[in-house]
Amino acid sequence: MYKREAAEVIKNINETFRVLLVTGPRQVGKTTLLLALKPDNMEYVTLDDEVLRNQAINDPKLFLEEHPAPLLIDEAQYAPNLFSYIKIYVDKEKKNGMYWLTGSQQFHLMKNVSESLAGRVGIVNLNSFMYSELMENDDKILFDPLNLKKAEKINVNDLFEFIYKGGMPALYDTPNINNNIYYQGYIDTYIARDVMKINNVKSFKKFIVSVASRTGEQLNYTSLAQDSGISVPTAKAWLSILVSSGLVYLLEPYMSSELKRLTHIPKIIFMDTGLACYLAGWQSAKELQLSSNAGHYLETYIVSEIVKAYNARGIQPNLSYYRDKEKIEIDLIFYMNNKLYPFEIKKTSLPNEGMIKHFKVLEKTKKDIGVGGLICCYDNLMHLDEKNYIIPISSVINARGK
Repeated sequence: MYKREAAEVIKNINETFRVLLVTGPRQVGKTTLLLALKPDNMEYVTLDDEVLRNQAINDPKLFLEEHPAPLLIDEAQYAPNLFSYIKIYVDKEKKNGMYWLTGSQQFHLMKNVSESLAGRVGIVNLNSFMYSELMENDDKILFDPLNLKKAEKINVNDLFEFIYKGGMPALYDTPNINNNIYYQGYIDTYIARDVMKINNVKSFKKFIVSVASRTGEQLNYTSLAQDSGISVPTAKAWLSILVSSGLVYLLEPYMSSELKRLTHIPKIIFMDTGLACYLAGWQSAKELQLSSNAGHYLETYIVSEIVKAYNARGIQPNLSYYRDKEKIEIDLIFYMNNKLYPFEIKKTSLPNEGMIKHFKVLEKTKKDIGVGGLICCYDNLMHLDEKNYIIPISSVINARGK
């Protein structure tokens, strides 16, 4: 079993909160991780079991009496009435680590949790494997503009193999598994269990393909709707499902009162590039690597790896991108310490200062501009100019603390 970076924050939450909630897409390893970490005296129940699910829905008080804390409840979103009764129990006992919950439908689950367990629950959003977890880097540090580190080189061909395969645990835990068969089953399961209320399954599948094909690009509801044969309002509703279930992350545009001609459109980031590649119909890593879409998938991979890493520490990173009406663009901006830290992401091993020329547009924001750089396929971490760095991709996704 690969070690998950989220393990440490889960242990901390167990010691400091009465309830732990681990959310995230299906099949990313939530249950596997919690079963490996749970105390010996903690019972495990899954609401995938129809009998248990019906009892939890229809008589949540009796369910919790028959399954006393400490208790791990898998797929807790199926019985939202449980949360108010869990609140009663944890307020009475006042012990940390009483209940561990998992759930795959983030929006509905988070709504119920926020209403019932506010102040009593610590939340971790788990994603598919990160590169550093697959490399068994036990000393991984977060990508931090103020703490850039050298890291082991990643061959560009190997990198695109990882991008193409993605990070779903089953692809690494099961020998000789067929990626296409796995992903087809994944989509069928996702639709059957997480988006059951959608009647037009055929159009929804077309919609997911259209979104995946546009990863790394600006969101365009009209184009998504046209591709799928649906209305724009339906496209908006369906995208919100993909976002709430953790399959898609929207990289928001940078907004500033000093700049009047900024785009208000987010970028689509598919959180698992392997699933995106399957949906978009890519037949091999090499085909993707040599295509005109390679840059979009590389950008998607870098941003998703950063988001995954922060999620694993229980942190919400303040990320955005810059684009204005003149199509001047900066791929990624960190906002920390009241400063802007700009980064470009390029599939190049020949970096030059011209690739970060747009950074100067941020001077109009009247905010301090911090360290930035060019994230690329170059081998060494070094200065590009006085303030900005050439940053190997490995320094973003696999840097060590030492």
